[in-house]
Formats: sequence, structure tokens, C-alpha cells
Amino acid sequence: MNDAEDDPIAAAAPAAPGEVGLVEPHDFVSAEPFTCEGGQVLPGFTLRYETYGRLNATGDNAVLISHALSGDHHCAGIHALSDRKPGWWNNLIGPGKAVDTNKFFVLCANVVGGCQGSTGPTSVNPATGRPYGVAFPAVTITDMVRTQKRWLDALGVKKLFAVLGGSMGGMQVLQWGIEYPGFCARLLPMATTARESAQAIAFNEVGRQAIMQDPGWLQGDYPAGGGPRVGLAIARMMAHITYLSDASMDRKFGRKTIQARPVAVPPPEVDSQASMYGLPEVVPAETFAAQFEVEGYLRHQGQSFINRFDANSYLYITRAIDHFDLAATYGSLEQAFARVEAETLVLGFTSDWLFRPEQNRAITQALLRTGKRASYAELDTDLGHDSFLIESPQLYDLVRGFLD
Repeated sequence: MNDAEDDPIAAAAPAAPGEVGLVEPHDFVSAEPFTCEGGQVLPGFTLRYETYGRLNATGDNAVLISHALSGDHHCAGIHALSDRKPGWWNNLIGPGKAVDTNKFFVLCANVVGGCQGSTGPTSVNPATGRPYGVAFPAVTITDMVRTQKRWLDALGVKKLFAVLGGSMGGMQVLQWGIEYPGFCARLLPMATTARESAQAIAFNEVGRQAIMQDPGWLQGDYPAGGGPRVGLAIARMMAHITYLSDASMDRKFGRKTIQARPVAVPPPEVDSQASMYGLPEVVPAETFAAQFEVEGYLRHQGQSFINRFDANSYLYITRAIDHFDLAATYGSLEQAFARVEAETLVLGFTSDWLFRPEQNRAITQALLRTGKRASYAELDTDLGHDSFLIESPQLYDLVRGFLD
């Protein structure tokens, strides 16, 4: 632990009723070597994290939040009065909310391999004095969980009251139950899967190729502030489409245009060959400017993403997701869940076409076949994969009821 850890479990003063208020991140620094599942060794690692609420005297009221691919440690509260953007799950976490910080000590860490303060490809490799880049070890969902266990032990957490997460976060939730069965009392995976499907792997691969084919990638050895910004933005735009649904996009955008755009008049110099075939001599720039609102939205998503995320981290984390396959790792889903002791509630969403409801039901069915305490709830939404992040009284009631 470093100097920032003087009081890692102090609660931040709420800014308003029901809100966590001002929070600040901390760094857990482990000087002990960590052997990744693939055999490569990190000489040490850092995990950046945030906490909300207080750890009780027995160290067993901790609720761990596991983030998805593009998430990070900042899941509740605000960092500064000048920056009012709340954490990504602020609607769920806080005093009196579904994950009640008056009762629970809530924690969330940026995963190893990430780019928000935790050790990842942008970190300095002590062997070379330069950023790891693609020399960073290949990390897995299991590696993410094992590094977090070391962090929780250092904080004095004796047992997790619950682990919650959606999408890749749900994969971590399942791995927690398998890896540390006596340490986790409740598991709440949402909008997730026990193995990445071929279609989901395909989407990830297109995103990776957009990054690696960008001339700015430089084989992963790009300078700070540089890199494959266009490729990363395209990867984010395409991935973001998979998080939504046709119904939600049609309701929000439909075919609404940004504004009427006049067609540019070609210059007087004509290309005789183009003219011969009746083609425009010059393609007007306005033709391919954002004309529909959905285009502008996706471009905004891409631009905002490249300002906060590292391209190499995107490559590493999507590859970790691709390799997540509990049945292949343990022989079958039943064998994978044989060690689970926690009570489990799996949540699926009807409009999620990335990790479909049947994939979530399969997790529950395998747990039940293994004799575990498990239940399944399916919320009827038309918001797509991101339904677990959206304001939803039904979701809040399910989470609150499960934790109570």
C-alpha cells in the first residue's frame, strides 16, 4: 500500500440525500510478483480503486462491484464539484439505494490490464524503463479476480457479502464464486455469459483490427498522447452498437437528421474519365459528414472514448473476454460450479442480443443441476445489453431484495 492509503475505508461525506458525494481514488500497490494464468510474471502491480461506506468490525459487510469492458473503478459519487459527472453505477449505489452504503462497504477496482491507474500496457516495464505496450502479459478474467483478492486481503476484508457486475463484470462475479467459494456469500451476475460466443468474439475482432490497422498503432509502441485514435474510436462505435437495441435506437434517433446539408457544386475542372461514365468529378465532403442524429451520437461516443481509454488495453481486455469459457476450462459448467458455495441470482434482459437471456438462464440451470442455491430473473426491457446500467425500479428492487 502507498501513502494514499492512510485511511482507505473512510466514508466520503454525501453531497445530497441518497448520494455518495465527493470521492477520491486510492492505489493498492503490491510489490509481490504475480504469475498470470498464462505463466508470464508481473514483478508487482497496482490496482486503482474507490470505496464507499465503511468496513464493519468483523470485515464481512463488503460488496464488490466488478466493472465491464469500458468501465473503471469510479462507479459512484463525483470526483470534484467542478466535475459533476457521477460514477457509472451511481443510480444503484449510495445511502438508501439498492446497494446501500449505510449498510455496506462498497468497493470497485480498475482491473489489471486496464488504463485508469491500474497496471496495464501503458505502465512502465521495470525491465526496460519504457511502457509495456504489447509486451504486457496476456491477462485473463481469472487474473483480474486473483489480483483483486490480494487487494481485498490487504484492506482487511474477511468475506464478501456480495459480488455484483454486468457483462464482463458478470464474468468476474462467476469467477469469484468458483475461485474463492468460502469468501463470497452472494453472487449477482447480470447480462453476462459463461462463455463468449463466436458472434461476440467476431465483434471484438473487428474492433481489434480497426485499432491494429490504424497507422498510429505502431505495433503497440505508440507515444503517450498518440496512438491509433481513429481505430480506437471506430472500435468503440461498433461495440457501442452491440450494447443497444434496434428499438431503443429507433426511439431515440429514428431517421432524424442533424440539419439539411446542401450538395457542394463541383469545381470547373472536370475529370474526363469520370465524366464519361456520368460520375461526379469530386465527391463533396458534405456527402459523408454526419447527417443523421445516430451518426453524430456514435461519433461522439468514439471521440469521448479515445480521450479516456488506451488502445492496447482495449486489445488486452477484449482478448481476456474472448477466452472466457467456463465449460472448456473446467470440463463442463456443472464441474465449474461444483465449488460454488454462494447464493446466486442471475439477471437477464429480454432485448440483450450480445449476451442473450438464454445464456444467462444456462448459468442458473447449471448451478441448479449442481445443487446450488440459484435463481433467475429476466427483465422485460427494450434497451439492449446496457439495460443493467439504465434507471430501472425493477432492477433496483431485485438487487435490494437479494442483498436484504
